Amino acid sequence: MSLSDHNRRHPKKIGLALGSGASRGWSHIGIIKALLKEGIEPDIVCGTSVGAMIGGSYLAGNLEKLENWVLGSTRTDVLKFFKVKFSQSGFVDNERMIGFLHDYVAPKEVHIQDLPRRFAAVSTILENGREAWFQEGELAEAVRASMALPGLFPAVRKDHRWMVDGGLVNPVPVTTCRALGADIVIAVNLNSDIIGKRNSKKPETTANEKKGVLQNLKQTTREYSSSIFTERERQDEAPGLITAITNSINIVQDRITRSRLAGDPAEVVISPRLAHIGMLEFHRASEAIEEGENCVQKQLAEIRRVTANI
Repeated sequence: MSLSDHNRRHPKKIGLALGSGASRGWSHIGIIKALLKEGIEPDIVCGTSVGAMIGGSYLAGNLEKLENWVLGSTRTDVLKFFKVKFSQSGFVDNERMIGFLHDYVAPKEVHIQDLPRRFAAVSTILENGREAWFQEGELAEAVRASMALPGLFPAVRKDHRWMVDGGLVNPVPVTTCRALGADIVIAVNLNSDIIGKRNSKKPETTANEKKGVLQNLKQTTREYSSSIFTERERQDEAPGLITAITNSINIVQDRITRSRLAGDPAEVVISPRLAHIGMLEFHRASEAIEEGENCVQKQLAEIRRVTANI
């Protein structure tokens, strides 16, 4: 049997590795839409943190619904996920988050093994720092475990172990795609330009948003949310708590991403330029989605080259 006959009988599989990056992750929506528009459909999808959420929503058939929500959401809508009385396990309202995942990623009854294509959500085992890949079980629960960023989201108990954000060990899951059978991997790195950059663009707040915050949140929450959504301390002042935490996470993920991509490079790496969007500025989805679409167009020739013989 010739090599061409072998390739026809065993076509190469495309893996899509969707990286972590909090609010910058909305660019995954634009990337997936742009790839599908060009007829490039992944056989395997692996995601870390927000990448797991977007990838899971796509395979469950809810990506358009999720996109409509994020494009229509405001800063105040995002603030509703944060508790007025902060718990010891995290700032995010866990019940509200679970409801959101069931509405916009997948209902409780949807399981990973029933998806139309292979999928894995990457998480970190808190006790030993090893990575865990969820390839079966409830999809929304696996996504929640993958995006359980310490300090914001509570850890998730699965298989008798506590799970936290997968971005701590594998921010761009190329290795996961390969293990699941991908021959060609298109990776999305959301952290390529975040180190050393500061968010200098102040997000606008409408009168309705201000009114909603005043009506629905206590003063302490407003003060906290201000530190979440802006990272603009004076240079001669010590950074605030949230800035110090988020910048530290950015540094860790950037260093791990560089190391892992060097050890197991993807055939194509898409790197949206999103340093101007703060880690938790989820309401700036339209900018992130547009940047994702633009990145695919810029690298379309290379993407077509590596997928030409499939």
